[in-house]
Amino acid sequence: MFASRCNQLRKSLALRGLVAASGMPEAAGRQEEACVVPARLVEGSALAVREVGAPEAWPGPLAFLDGVQRSEVVAYAGTSPLIVAEVAAGIRLRTGRQLRTVEQERLLFIAGRAEALSLAAPALGSMPQFHIEDKGPLHPLRDLELARRLVDRVRGNLELSVYDRFRGSHDEWLVVDGSLSVSPALAADDRAVGVSKSHSALPFDGQDMERYLHLPAGFRSSMFMPGGERAPVVAWALRLWPFEGRDLLHGLVRIEMAPRQASPDRADEVSRWLLAERTPLSADARWDRLLYGIHSVEQHLKAGAR
Repeated sequence: MFASRCNQLRKSLALRGLVAASGMPEAAGRQEEACVVPARLVEGSALAVREVGAPEAWPGPLAFLDGVQRSEVVAYAGTSPLIVAEVAAGIRLRTGRQLRTVEQERLLFIAGRAEALSLAAPALGSMPQFHIEDKGPLHPLRDLELARRLVDRVRGNLELSVYDRFRGSHDEWLVVDGSLSVSPALAADDRAVGVSKSHSALPFDGQDMERYLHLPAGFRSSMFMPGGERAPVVAWALRLWPFEGRDLLHGLVRIEMAPRQASPDRADEVSRWLLAERTPLSADARWDRLLYGIHSVEQHLKAGAR
């Protein structure tokens, strides 16, 4: 189990002169910077809202890709933290009403500065090590933020690994939790749909931002090409649930598809399919932006955690 492995490491590292620690103190630096990254409209000459129609069941089999992660500080070498992390990624395929896991990968590793990892090496055995790279002066809170970013990258790479294996033997539609633009292969996949819950970077400002964030439930925005993306995709906003009486982001997701696959009719069709995939009200704080299949992958991965 993850917790027992962390506790074992704390004891071993303390015996070797490092200061045992626990928890993951909140970093004082940037988490996810809120900004406007201007997008280019590819549907119409002005941002508009469009009703997509009643929810429709997705035709045929459908796969879902998601990943999970967790991390803890286990020790300090002087003031340099050592962080143990576990990341996992998986794909579940739904045929009829049955969901089964078709791809899964998991990795337990330790992250820290090279000097700290060298001091800890006798206690680590064969555990994979990832170096925190920073040329600036050591600051423990900055190291924790850099470790968070590193864990995010490792998880992202694991998700791409299971995606590559899946596409090697399956051609079903795939719903990805997050942006497709992180990978040229995902961004060009004609049978992939990205569903992003994050709105830290908004594509419009002024009155267009107001129109974008005031989408009614069951409506989508005009399609656009996000700015600053690593691989080109076409995107649109979709409101899954009413936001009135809550907040502007309640039930709002950004949908992404390969540019050559996107059209107004296809965007409406995919939106109707996704409306039928909504999770019902639950204790999960993100229920308003979750899809049932994505939630299933996440729960499966967490249940299999060591």
